[in-house]
Amino acid sequence: MALTPANRAQMKALYNALSFEPLEPKDAAYVEQVNARSASGTDAVTEIATEIDFQEGGGVSLFTGQRGTGKSTELKRLKARVDQPATLGSVAFYADLSEYVLLTKPIEITDFLISMAGALSDRIEADERFGQTLAHRNYWTRLDHFLKSKVEFEGAGIKVEGVADIKASLKNDPDFKQRIQQAARGHVAQIVADAHAFFRDAVVSLRQSSGLPDLKVVLIVDSIERIRGVGDESMKVYESVRNLFFAHAEHLRIPMMHMVYTVPPYLSILAAGAGALMGGATVRRLVSTHIFQDRSREVDPEGLALMRRVIEKRHAGWSGLLSPEALDRLAISSGGDLREFFRLVRQCLPSVRDDEQLPLSAQAVAHVETSARAEMLPIPADHLDWLQQISATHDTCLQSDDKLPLLAHFLDNRLVLNYRNGSDWYDVHPLLRDFVDAHVANPRTAA
Repeated sequence: MALTPANRAQMKALYNALSFEPLEPKDAAYVEQVNARSASGTDAVTEIATEIDFQEGGGVSLFTGQRGTGKSTELKRLKARVDQPATLGSVAFYADLSEYVLLTKPIEITDFLISMAGALSDRIEADERFGQTLAHRNYWTRLDHFLKSKVEFEGAGIKVEGVADIKASLKNDPDFKQRIQQAARGHVAQIVADAHAFFRDAVVSLRQSSGLPDLKVVLIVDSIERIRGVGDESMKVYESVRNLFFAHAEHLRIPMMHMVYTVPPYLSILAAGAGALMGGATVRRLVSTHIFQDRSREVDPEGLALMRRVIEKRHAGWSGLLSPEALDRLAISSGGDLREFFRLVRQCLPSVRDDEQLPLSAQAVAHVETSARAEMLPIPADHLDWLQQISATHDTCLQSDDKLPLLAHFLDNRLVLNYRNGSDWYDVHPLLRDFVDAHVANPRTAA
């Protein structure tokens, strides 16, 4: 029997419901239990909001997690939580740095601050509550004047037609970005001071326009964790991120403002002191759903039930399309990573041609596991040696700085997943376990 229009419509609805876009704070599909508990037992968003309330004169909060753990959704929750000038005396702006920064090239404090200041300027102008606040001189106009007033920038061949040209070139033109960085190295202190002055002026202007002399201004900077190297430049990019958060930590504390930065997961693993350099900022981490018992491969029924609830909230009619056994199998195969879970479920649907196939059995979804595993293979033998160590110890087993790009690769591509059952631990992706276990380690590289 062919697939009926009704079942096809159900599959289309489920497929689209599992699109992994950040959820808005009041979205009915949001399941608070997914990220509701930090290591201290409380909601990380609540903790950061409370910090902002407690802090006087500004401060820094750091937020991290692997791709797919819901960082952007949680940051949108945070913005809604603190963006209440009338009741809380605070206003928040959310900036996606991927709109301003070329994420595959080294980052320096100068272009980072330029991008942040430009993002805040844009967000203020786009906010109907404060749209005219910076009308006299936004940050891009200020930067345009700065670039044209310095001989070094003209000598470096940096020609800009206007503010739109600066913004577009910083994000899309690697050569322009590099020339800006090179010319700016002789003016780091001046660019930092000017950016900080802009932030300060923006806060003063927001307070004046709102009529709230003590208004707290929060800037949430997302997507920093997406900065990652490619090919031979990998180590340069990772080193530039580390240098940004360590050598220039004091420059990331913005006068009069409360900053929330996303940071790459490997940053806090490699050197946990970044927060201390920014006034004692705590790194709060989102992890994969605890689909397994603490440091084991034994399935956690509570985590499995949570994954089912996430699907139920997205599309209540899922059980007509997949059996509970099939859904559980995909949840386990995803390792508790929501983005991977959604992707596996979605991949099951296009191949259905007949009503009699529904609901899909556990055996009927095995082919998507094979496809997902193939995307992670082949894995070089020395990488498998390391993955075996991670599997055995449930630690990252990072032994030297030069291995940082490889660890970042493991985390970014979810070959290794981060969990928290009381404390943080790591394991290889469930679809790779048999492959990793069967590998015979080279004694020279396994030591």
